[in-house]
Amino acid sequence: MGLNKEKKSRVTSITIEHPPVNVLDIELLRELDQELSACAADGTTDVVVLRGAGTRAFSAGVDIRDHTREKVPEMLEIVHRVIRKLLGLPQVTIAAVRGVCFGGGCELATCCDFIVASEDSSFATPEIHVGCYPPVALARFSTLIGYHRAAEMILTGRRYSAREALDVGLINRVFAEEQFDNGLTSLLDELLSKSGAVMRIALKGLRELSLRDFSGALSRSEEIYCRELLHTEDVDEGVRAFLEKRTPNWKHR
Repeated sequence: MGLNKEKKSRVTSITIEHPPVNVLDIELLRELDQELSACAADGTTDVVVLRGAGTRAFSAGVDIRDHTREKVPEMLEIVHRVIRKLLGLPQVTIAAVRGVCFGGGCELATCCDFIVASEDSSFATPEIHVGCYPPVALARFSTLIGYHRAAEMILTGRRYSAREALDVGLINRVFAEEQFDNGLTSLLDELLSKSGAVMRIALKGLRELSLRDFSGALSRSEEIYCRELLHTEDVDEGVRAFLEKRTPNWKHR
């Protein structure tokens, strides 16, 4: 259980291995942080691929047990460190998504430069159902897919099929399950046919311009989460209800 890293030629693949649905707990996120640091220092890697083990899930998100009032500050610190590190990698990043891609897993995937998905995969930020919100999505999705689509994803928590995610611009390519590996290989071939040096420079400019306000927005999103959300009664009720497998009894305060 944890991460598996494999390097072939100019491609480094990092696989999340936390069955059954590749939940991201604090320990695994710290390991991912270290692996991303190693990738950043690797001048012979031009593409980094993130994937989840198996076909059931890329990741169902951050462990709900780490959403408690006591653990949230530590959880947010490591999640956001990983996100910032991922967005700062000099390499092109690809999220290869099979199955569910929810919550923090969806935020992680959408911070990659490309998302390719199997036709039966699905995407959601369902934190609103347990009395929380997704801080990275709050800071990024309006720019990524537009305000109204971001509002629908974040405030309803509804699940998007791979085709719907493609239609709204959340992901890049969708493949039938039996064509998924070939589709990913085709994208890698496209990228690896280019100059690695030129791709790094182009990527640096693309990220700097498109993410100009992201760091401040994420800091503000985290501040609202800690100073306001964590002081509601419903944030505790939502987490308890999920763990107890019942419908939340919202107090609306």
